[in-house]
Amino acid sequence: MDLDNYSPNPCSQWGEVTCGVPQGSILGPLLFLLYINDLPQITNANSKFVLFADDTSVIITNPDPLNFRTNLNKMTNGIHEWFKTNLLCLNLDKTHYIQFITKNSSPKDFDIMLGSKKIIMVNSTKFLGLTLDNALSWRPHIDTIAPKLSSASFALRLVWPLLSLESLRMVYFSYFHSLLIYGIIFWGNSRHSNTIFRLQKKVIRIITGIRSKDSCREHFRTLKILPLQSQYILSLLLFVIDNKDHFRRKSEIHHINTRNKSSLHQPLSNLSVYQKGAYYTGIKVFNSLPPQIKELSHNRYHFKTILKNFCILIHSMHWMNILIVSFTLLSHN
Repeated sequence: MDLDNYSPNPCSQWGEVTCGVPQGSILGPLLFLLYINDLPQITNANSKFVLFADDTSVIITNPDPLNFRTNLNKMTNGIHEWFKTNLLCLNLDKTHYIQFITKNSSPKDFDIMLGSKKIIMVNSTKFLGLTLDNALSWRPHIDTIAPKLSSASFALRLVWPLLSLESLRMVYFSYFHSLLIYGIIFWGNSRHSNTIFRLQKKVIRIITGIRSKDSCREHFRTLKILPLQSQYILSLLLFVIDNKDHFRRKSEIHHINTRNKSSLHQPLSNLSVYQKGAYYTGIKVFNSLPPQIKELSHNRYHFKTILKNFCILIHSMHWMNILIVSFTLLSHN
């Protein structure tokens, strides 16, 4: 665009685009998506493309190391040919691969070539705002967001003398809570999440003006802010409700009229990293809900309201009183 032109409607000159997508245009993102639309067609049964704007990832799985290597080579060759055909160039500085492993295994030595260039292996990578490590421990991700949450708490400390309690609460949800809940269904049950919980308690003490050694349990309830563990449970159960088509109830497995017929069917697995995942844990937590709350799952708004109040109340209560609390909440709504 000619910025020196003082015309009320300046425009750039027409030009011929022989390949690719021009950057900086309004239609650029849409044209780019259309341009790479056929890329996933080179996949096979053991691989899957994940496309998000210009961020493309390939997930390849196979229990047999030899077949895995074969599928890997076929996929990289297919990607290389697709790029050549579509006159695109892969930025190898931003291209790498990560090999997910279990606690008792070690990474295999794979030489992944794209044309004549080697793709390097990394132990952690960024994926849609989440930092994934090869053991799915979530420690790198927590180490990444902890400084950001510390900065948010520092900002709250600066404005604390100037704002009311309600305004401080709004700042909390804008700057701290938004970072806290992103991807929490994945890392919320990690043993490293205590680092984030300590930062959350610190910011609650800042908002309420209490000392660093004072308990903030009751202040969570007063501010109607869920502690990390309760927020994890709420987000996890909302994930289950929002994706209920991917879950099966026990009544769909058999037609016996049992008291657990409304519970979700839990798949069998001995792999601890799978058991800690959002899918498996979501089923386990949903099935542990009181029946009165579980029956509300068809109405997302009602379910979320009751569940959030339920989580706020049980934070400072013994688990023996949970069922009584659920009856109280239902009677008030």
